[in-house]
Amino acid sequence: MKPRLKTQTKTKLTTKNIIIIVACVVASVILGFYSGDLLIGSSLVATGFITSYLACLQKRSNFILGSINALLLAYVAFKNNFYGSFIINIFIFAPLEIHGFFAWSRNLDKNKNVKIRKFTSIVAATVVGSCVIGSVLLGYLLTKIPTQQMAFLDSTICCIDICALVIMNLRYRESWWLWVISGALSIVMWATALFSGGDNAFMRSIASIGFLIINVYGLIKWSIKTRG
Repeated sequence: MKPRLKTQTKTKLTTKNIIIIVACVVASVILGFYSGDLLIGSSLVATGFITSYLACLQKRSNFILGSINALLLAYVAFKNNFYGSFIINIFIFAPLEIHGFFAWSRNLDKNKNVKIRKFTSIVAATVVGSCVIGSVLLGYLLTKIPTQQMAFLDSTICCIDICALVIMNLRYRESWWLWVISGALSIVMWATALFSGGDNAFMRSIASIGFLIINVYGLIKWSIKTRG
């Protein structure tokens, strides 16, 4: 049985959307200047916020900034000894972002918005099982790296993020549930790193809070569009 598809109403980059995007950039620069992390920190926060917001609007352009954001996240993760996040962002996230752009390009409605679909019970069980098994296995492997920090929390976030990005590439609205869970766990991980004096941790903590807020918005927006 094929997942049910629903043609979406038109979603343009309105003046309101552009103002929000510009506000994200300005806020990122201000935070970066305040924290002394203007180059990497501001770029990470700005690309992350705008990527998530464009995804909320069903715009495939989110994947372009997403690939840049993945490389920045990998750099910061490496500096803070979160090797799981480093490996995932470099070798999985960046390529998946590129794949997502083309996957969405093949599934646009007449208004150039991606078509959204819903989980089946089989897909839901597969995703949950993958997250649990992957988190345990990756966490175990990360414990073997002497300088790794918070191995199982890092692995859980990584596995949830992978599943979230894969099913977002496949246009499932439930990807936002995973992004919300991952965002909440990321706040915990990076707040801990911040209090431990981690590099770029302040901006990454701010980014995690912003991601969570945007992801909740995305969950609500996509759920409304597929209601019924």
